[in-house]
Amino acid sequence: MTTGTVITFYSYKGGVGRSFTLANIAVLLARWGYRVLAVDWDLEAPGLHHYFKPVMPEQPEGGVIDLAQDFLAGAESPQQHAVRLDVEGNTLALLAAGRDDDSYTDRMQRIDWEDLYRRGFAEFLERCRAQWTENYDFVLIDSRTGVSDIAGICTAQLPDRLAVLFTANEQNLKDILDVVRRADNARDRMPYDRPRHLVLPILSRLDESVEYERAEEWRRKCVEVVGPLFRNWLVKNVAEDQMLRHLTLPYIPFWSFGEQLSVLQERPPAAGQVSFALETVAAVIAQQFDRTDVLYDNRDAYVASARDRRRDFELDLLVSSPRSALQVADRLVEELRGFGVRVERSSSGDLEILERTSELAEHLCLVVDQALSRWQVTEVERFLRHTIGPDGGQRRLFCVLTSGTDPDDLPGFLRNLRHLQFGPGVARELHGMITSTPAGEVDPDRDALRSAASALRGVPDRLPSVGRLSLVEETVHGMATALDNGDLTALRDFSVDLGVLSKSHGDDGRVIASQGLLADITTLLERIDRRIDASIN
Repeated sequence: MTTGTVITFYSYKGGVGRSFTLANIAVLLARWGYRVLAVDWDLEAPGLHHYFKPVMPEQPEGGVIDLAQDFLAGAESPQQHAVRLDVEGNTLALLAAGRDDDSYTDRMQRIDWEDLYRRGFAEFLERCRAQWTENYDFVLIDSRTGVSDIAGICTAQLPDRLAVLFTANEQNLKDILDVVRRADNARDRMPYDRPRHLVLPILSRLDESVEYERAEEWRRKCVEVVGPLFRNWLVKNVAEDQMLRHLTLPYIPFWSFGEQLSVLQERPPAAGQVSFALETVAAVIAQQFDRTDVLYDNRDAYVASARDRRRDFELDLLVSSPRSALQVADRLVEELRGFGVRVERSSSGDLEILERTSELAEHLCLVVDQALSRWQVTEVERFLRHTIGPDGGQRRLFCVLTSGTDPDDLPGFLRNLRHLQFGPGVARELHGMITSTPAGEVDPDRDALRSAASALRGVPDRLPSVGRLSLVEETVHGMATALDNGDLTALRDFSVDLGVLSKSHGDDGRVIASQGLLADITTLLERIDRRIDASIN
């Protein structure tokens, strides 16, 4: 069973918008259909509950500090202290720091974390973590700043990944890499199976509206400092400075006042608005830091893919038709409904439908009568802008031609599609294309991914020699590079090599596979499994 991902939001200094960022990303992920738990572990200055007031039906009666009390009281597992938040009927919960009353500070200060750990609190936290990752897709932890026992819990023991926020000044940049190094070293000393961190650097509150040249100068300086944090997850052909642009949150004075959820007010957000940038960061998290080459090529499609993977569309298919072919489209819609397809017709020229085309239906079908109309061009452009396409996207574009329509007269982006001629049986054929893969058809890319996953799972815990271990490590690294570059032919070749290297030759068992190799295999398997899931869904 797939378990959730724990991500700690950390900043070495305060005032960078860490809680604002976490709260808004939590709302976005929940809106997109992911099950989300937000945890306020900034115990000395808790604040997440202020951001969530608009969607919080009741005040929290307990929280993180009550977990310590549960443990001291002898509880085997954590009590339910989280409160359900109201985000359009989706699953979003808040585990606050604690009950917000006059006794909070005293209760918080009485907790001796060092003593708790001596008594076995670490194991209790592992049970908390297991419960959270079973019930939620994403657990977002708001950590306190600086270096402390509490920050160590949030950066070393609990998370799978780190989101590190910083602003463009020396104080924020100075100790970022050191904090990540400390967290990794602490994880190495723990008796739990945790791979090295994947770190998401987020440049926050960058003001480009007035001092553009100075902003660019500081952005370059930031890339120089945080560039190493990209190395173990960024696709190789994506430049670090380009990725940091996608992970930059602009400074907007309006959102500096009070605790606000911008993503509830900026709908849909426009480029330049803070919610537009927050959507991008949320999509990277939802995509598990993967497929960054797609983000580089098409930001809107990348965000849409993250949003749509957990989404139930209102319709299976929207049929776009010019006014000259309304009867054809209506007949097609009627026949498709007979096959159980949720389908509606969109008459070109309907502004309201045009605005909703990219959101309303999973697939789009163009009924073309002689030529594509101006409105249909706009519809399909909006749809394609939010669709990744055959390399991982599940949304598809179909084309049905009326009698006498010449495929050679179609725009270039439609000529490569399979064209259906309107007539008897076209609805059945279209239904088959929507719901299934033709019998006997094999997806070579998916087959390569499955072969790679099988080879990785076949790597033994022990190998016959240091030399064999070195070859396995080199091959796994080659597989990761091939996946980064989208070279599935090379990935298949490396998989064959890995299968040979993993075979038993009767003298296995001398050399134990390193923790680094096992962590690399786990990370690579997660990426491959997500690609396979995306190609199936």
